[in-house]
Amino acid sequence: METTENLTFENTDTARLLYGHRDDNLRLIERALDVTIGARGTEVTIKGSEADVSTASLVMRQLYALGGKGVGLSATDVSRAVEILARDPETNLAEIYLDTVIVTARGKSISPKGLNQKHYVDLIRRNDIVFGVGPAGTGKTFLAMAMALKALMDKQVKRIILTRPAVEAGERLGFLPGDLQEKVHPYLIPLYDAIHDMIDSDRADEWMEKQIIEVAPLAFMRGRTLNDAFVILDEAQNATREQMKMFLTRIGFGSRAVITGDITQIDLPRHQHSGLVEATRLLADIDGISIVRFSDVDVVRHPLVKRIIQAYERDSE
Repeated sequence: METTENLTFENTDTARLLYGHRDDNLRLIERALDVTIGARGTEVTIKGSEADVSTASLVMRQLYALGGKGVGLSATDVSRAVEILARDPETNLAEIYLDTVIVTARGKSISPKGLNQKHYVDLIRRNDIVFGVGPAGTGKTFLAMAMALKALMDKQVKRIILTRPAVEAGERLGFLPGDLQEKVHPYLIPLYDAIHDMIDSDRADEWMEKQIIEVAPLAFMRGRTLNDAFVILDEAQNATREQMKMFLTRIGFGSRAVITGDITQIDLPRHQHSGLVEATRLLADIDGISIVRFSDVDVVRHPLVKRIIQAYERDSE
């Protein structure tokens, strides 16, 4: 049975922000919830089933409140809000969207984009070791990098160490031409990109030159003790069980570690077991270690990324 709800917003500018360019945000909500939305000035009419109208109204009221607090309401923000509130109407979006981890050099606030990302950030704040496991596009590495930079800027740690397995080259990087940076650069580009997204290039170059931010392959962690550092192991599904044990036992006093990976994207030879799979099984019940599992629901990239992941998952099943 169709029902109608009318909303009235007080601020014209915030209402326009909510509606989006040419009412694009309203059209997005309509498609997602099978409702019809008419907007005239600050007056909005929503028509559809009772459940969908209720969700649409909740989405618009919460997003309007966020817009009034300076949150830019992009199409991605609106889509995430619809998904979150459709699953759990009790969610307060402000607790997620206003949890600013860091403000980039360009003035952009980096915040969680969903309940699981918020949970992930909170666990990194409270635990010395956190695993973030799930598909591409869920913000695992990006948020870990933001948390690392925040800890460095707040003087909670003295340096950041970023590492990845160099699977194709294995442990035989010495046979490749060039110095260390030239050998491993192709494997570490995503980490460099994340750094430069968050801090200005001059500061990034200075910190890397002074080894305040160190980027190195996992093979070069052996024999080290990492004190007063925020350490991120990315693409950990491609670490062997021996490499994972080696990495985890490098953690020293005053250090924190975040290990990220996607167990559906293991590139190791068939006879080798993923250290990430084993570690999340063995360490799940240890105090001070937390594991966050992301799914396609948490993808915050282009909407097609989520559909691609779902298609591959269906095929695997």
